[in-house]
Amino acid sequence: MVIKLVFPVLMSCYMALLMTCLITYINTGFDAGFWARWWTAFFIAWPIAGVLMFFGAQRIRELSERIAAKF
Repeated sequence: MVIKLVFPVLMSCYMALLMTCLITYINTGFDAGFWARWWTAFFIAWPIAGVLMFFGAQRIRELSERIAAKF
């Protein structure tokens, strides 16, 4: 049961961290204000990603299993 809570938190953190860092770097470059811009983007993105993971992870897992079963 705990895995159903821990997995979405960790996965959403991982994805939001990497994607906001990369997109912030691509859009604005790495300068003195990079970390502040990245933190703002991450602070906004992580809760959104978390909610999406809580509601969508099981459905995506089921879809993945159906697709994989065809191969």
